[in-house]
Amino acid sequence: MKKRALLSVYDKSGIVELASSLLKAGWEILSTGGTAAHLTQNGVRVSDVSAITGFPECLDGRVKTLHPAIHAGLLARRGDPSHLDTLEKLHIQPIDLVCVNLYPFFEKAQAGLAFDETVEFIDIGGPTMLRSAAKNFQDVIVLTDPADYPAVISALSTESGVPPALRRRLAGKAFNLTSAYDAAVSRFMLQGDEFPPYYAVSMRLAATLRYGENAHQKAALYYAADAKGAAGGMKQLQGKELSYNNVRDLDVAWKCAAASRQVSGGRAFAVALKHNSPCGAAVGATPLEAYRKTFACDPVSIFGGIVGMSAAVDEETAREMTKTFLEVVVAPGFTEGALKVFAEKKNVRLLAASVEPDDREEILSVAGGILVQTRDAQLFGDWKTVTKAVPTEAQAAEMRLGAAVAVYAKSNAVLVVKDGAVCGIGAGQTNRIWAAEQALSRAKAYTDAAGFPAAEVLASDAFFPFRDCVDAAARYGIKAIVQPGGSLRDDESIQACDEHGIAMVFTGIRHFKH
Repeated sequence: MKKRALLSVYDKSGIVELASSLLKAGWEILSTGGTAAHLTQNGVRVSDVSAITGFPECLDGRVKTLHPAIHAGLLARRGDPSHLDTLEKLHIQPIDLVCVNLYPFFEKAQAGLAFDETVEFIDIGGPTMLRSAAKNFQDVIVLTDPADYPAVISALSTESGVPPALRRRLAGKAFNLTSAYDAAVSRFMLQGDEFPPYYAVSMRLAATLRYGENAHQKAALYYAADAKGAAGGMKQLQGKELSYNNVRDLDVAWKCAAASRQVSGGRAFAVALKHNSPCGAAVGATPLEAYRKTFACDPVSIFGGIVGMSAAVDEETAREMTKTFLEVVVAPGFTEGALKVFAEKKNVRLLAASVEPDDREEILSVAGGILVQTRDAQLFGDWKTVTKAVPTEAQAAEMRLGAAVAVYAKSNAVLVVKDGAVCGIGAGQTNRIWAAEQALSRAKAYTDAAGFPAAEVLASDAFFPFRDCVDAAARYGIKAIVQPGGSLRDDESIQACDEHGIAMVFTGIRHFKH
């Protein structure tokens, strides 16, 4: 009996070559709608599916292949006599290869179409055929990716045909596609449901990475298939391939740079990161000033670090950046002059970011499951002065800057700000007094080196459980503290501030980052 292939594709890349090879091998080609027209125009003989089913396409093409003559031909086990008897009684011929790719729902879901328009791009017949063919992969070859056509064409030209391992892999790719497709449809339909009964995400492989967090670990990067997020909106302009750690760091760098617009007053902002936590940040009248101040916050840790900018990098800033070794620079753009300067440092990875971070959820794997939470996107819930002293307008601006950067510093985190520079960062400590002492001593080293008066502003990502942080701050000359509040001992911290003449503001929003 002549072998039969059913070809119905939206992406027609390579389909003429596949169909022509099958015809030369003696196969019959079944097809539908636009695919049949495309093949016919290219000299490929096809039989319309309607002629096989005895049923015309209807409902504006919504029903074409949803018919027993198709699915029985796909699902019948060739080694089961009862299945073959049933096909014979029903006058149904087997289908031995299915090549289907789907309506472009991934793209349409992010195209800003009206709801009803987007719904029309939900493919029903395609996924159904793929699932039927993939379940019966021992007897039916299933193709979803033009990159797999050559391997199948080559295998079919051999006496043994397509080997079982390849058949199984192709079936796995079919289920992989349909599961991602269904996840995208589900997410589209359940907009507004924060935590549905089943958590499904649709991610497309963007790159396999050289290794993971360490050299013995394997890693890959996936982007959302149904939305263009910040990561997918980044374009690498030069430099080596990104590593796993680079991606982790530049994600935080870009989020911090973008979030700074809430508190920077229109000034340029720069942040330097090392091991996924800020080591310096600053605002400036120009990108150059912002970067120089950021560098001065911690000239040691920034070496081999990642820099995020809220404004395009110009030539002057690029020249300053190339004076030290940086792994990655991410910014909204780079001037031609800046690119020429960086071209002399070919290993520096430059990424132009065009999409603001707007992820609705954050996902973290745990053994046997995942944790899902809404993104920490609310900086303040309140702004309440709780002490006798009131912060000056200048101090309040510094407090807002410190609080914004604290969102991205590992907990426990305490930050000290001086003249628009987050010059002392104590992060990742197991108790808050250590974080405070670390931040305060680093800030003192910064101001002493520059010949500045002592820093006056301190920000904390969470409440003070004891007054020890206030007492330490007072010893270093701090005049204003911003923290969430909410400790059972808040009154002790407030009393300590009043004793030292320090202004304290409660924001009501904690920013733990583990």
